[in-house]
Amino acid sequence: MIDLHTHCFFSDGELVPAEHLRRVEILGYEAIAITDHADSSNYDFLIPRIAQAAKDLNPHSKTRLLVGIELTHVPPGLIAELASKARTMGAQVIVAHGETVVEPVIPGTNRASLLADIDVLAHPGLISEEDVKLAADRGIFLELSGRKGHSLTNGHVAALALKYGAKLAVNADAHGPGDFLTSQMAETVALGAGLSLEQYGKIRQDMSDFVKGL
Repeated sequence: MIDLHTHCFFSDGELVPAEHLRRVEILGYEAIAITDHADSSNYDFLIPRIAQAAKDLNPHSKTRLLVGIELTHVPPGLIAELASKARTMGAQVIVAHGETVVEPVIPGTNRASLLADIDVLAHPGLISEEDVKLAADRGIFLELSGRKGHSLTNGHVAALALKYGAKLAVNADAHGPGDFLTSQMAETVALGAGLSLEQYGKIRQDMSDFVKGL
């Protein structure tokens, strides 16, 4: 199990990184990224703190903690610059908050994010075919979300990703201990989006390969 999109108490999550990591270690996770909500006001606060947590905790955990960030409701014109700054500061996993149908995300956020140095486009909503093609070309994961509301368009995202060869990631978008996906629930998210077990197996392999490359 790998999750590339979760939140701790540095933004709107509930847990300190140590408990966050321990909770998923018990669930058998290979790796988890803490990707707290950020814009230009706080990315330089968040990244060093998650990096310190990873440095301290990883030697003591079977689950690898990855240093991440989620660029959230950032105006499209600022996404590329902020992603570059986050990468320079040491973010291993950069998630962009996509155009979910349950929040007023600025139109054009999906496209601007896919043109920037990101790894995951979270809950991309009713993403266009052109943007899915761009994600495929750039090797960016499109998220199938386990979170209520955001998950409403998982089937749409999965169908287009399969059509155009874009990579998919199953993520919890966890904010508290009850949100982490078990292996069975992660599989259910994938199957519920219309994927086969074989296709879900490829998702798991792609996510594992990504983490091994970090």
